[in-house]
Amino acid sequence: MTDPHRVYAYAVLRRTPEAAAAVTGLRGVAGDPIHLVEPTDPAPQLAFAVGRVPAADYDEAPLQAHLDDLDWLETTVRSHHAVVAALVAGGAAVLPLRLATVYRDEDRARHALDTRRAYFLSLLDRLTGHVELGVKIYATPDITPPEAETDIAQEPATGLGVGRAYLAIRRRRQRRNEEAWRTVAQAAAHLTETAGALAVDRVAHTPERGSLAGSAPGTNVGNDAYLVPADRVDAFRTSLLTAARNIPGLRVEISGPWAPYSFALQPEPEAAA
Repeated sequence: MTDPHRVYAYAVLRRTPEAAAAVTGLRGVAGDPIHLVEPTDPAPQLAFAVGRVPAADYDEAPLQAHLDDLDWLETTVRSHHAVVAALVAGGAAVLPLRLATVYRDEDRARHALDTRRAYFLSLLDRLTGHVELGVKIYATPDITPPEAETDIAQEPATGLGVGRAYLAIRRRRQRRNEEAWRTVAQAAAHLTETAGALAVDRVAHTPERGSLAGSAPGTNVGNDAYLVPADRVDAFRTSLLTAARNIPGLRVEISGPWAPYSFALQPEPEAAA
């Protein structure tokens, strides 16, 4: 009989008492209990934190359809992150895996641990004791919006004629706006360098635009992740906010600490079908 379930892997962990305790009581994206799957060779101290999911949702074709469903995707992302966050909070060294890393069965998951053990161990060595902090930089320069030209008629023509004066004023405002943006861009680049010097590593994500940017004022010009030692989180946050405080036209948001998703190079999931 065909197994109606697949194995969903959330993270790679060191096989320790803390890891075993951390999965106790956890439930995954489909509500099943989370447990550890260990490699065939017991020598490498590795394990997957996994849960069962229905094949009807997580085989390749239905999964691709689900990924286009924003409500389903949001719910799954939240459930996935909740498992990883609970593992981190439990004190386990965690290498988070990408959303919907699915194997046909536990034997396939063990095979992945066996064949990629050196890779997983090297990443765990690098990430243990570190967390991810998100830094978003927003530009809010003091500029005149292009549509704010209602006062043109009130400005003196100074012998140029209304049409030529209008164009001269627009050019002057455009130059002023361009200079404001250059100044802010240079300040943002300097702030990014400052953050990089305070961290172990940095990953640059695409700045958010449109609905992704939310209602925050300004234009998102930096959207980066930083790998920071867990005992340096407060120092990173304080140093960066202090550096940004006196820079006109910039606003900084720092989020986290998170599990180091951005620094965990992900294994390709094995097709369940």
